[in-house]
Amino acid sequence: MSGFVVLAEFQAKPGCLDAFLALARADAEGSLRSEPGCRRFDVTLLEDGEGRVLFYEIYDDRAAFEAHLQTPHLARFRDGFPALADQLPVRFASLQPPG
Repeated sequence: MSGFVVLAEFQAKPGCLDAFLALARADAEGSLRSEPGCRRFDVTLLEDGEGRVLFYEIYDDRAAFEAHLQTPHLARFRDGFPALADQLPVRFASLQPPG
């Protein structure tokens, strides 16, 4: 299985982690529910940083990710997260099939 991988990292502001995670989960749920090209969207809390959150997203291809960028649930996330967290650089990768 191949795919387009997005790794987006955020640093929650002091006292804002729970609110940020709720907002992030709503975005992830919207992606998985309404985007046929979104295969996976995990919201993870990194162990090596207090309040550091990593999104692990897999899309069918770059076009599916571009479609994600136009969704209402992502617009709500983009509007809400700046008060709750700082975004770190986003990284992109290709999921490689085994063998």
